[in-house]
Amino acid sequence: MYKHLLIAIDGSELAHNALQQGVALAKTLGAKVTIVTASEPWHAFSAGEAAMSFPIDEYETNITEWALKELSRAAKVAANINVACQTIHAKDKYPADGILETAEQQDCDLIVMASHGRRGLTRLLLGSQANNVVTNSTLPVLICR
Repeated sequence: MYKHLLIAIDGSELAHNALQQGVALAKTLGAKVTIVTASEPWHAFSAGEAAMSFPIDEYETNITEWALKELSRAAKVAANINVACQTIHAKDKYPADGILETAEQQDCDLIVMASHGRRGLTRLLLGSQANNVVTNSTLPVLICR
């Protein structure tokens, strides 16, 4: 059935639950796993005199450290049940784009991810990466809650 699962993580508890379910599924199927986390491009925000500045090199350092920590933690979940796993940091990618591009590049055949279940104004303002992946993916997508 499935031979190579892509599991997307974002550091949230919901994503950790999806990771555990995805790794368990991979174990049952004898599949390998690629775990991906995406970090959005750096943005400079300014609103008149209340400009907020966050230096790009500081952002790059912080986001890389965060991604490595999350991916290392995720890899241990796979290693604990003997599932072959690689990790990828999709740098400067919006989450849905990073997930879809990585799945294609790594020749995955199933995407596993969490949905935060945002609704209404929150969904409008923050968007839904899971919905974007489901809508634009050519692969099956397993959404975990």
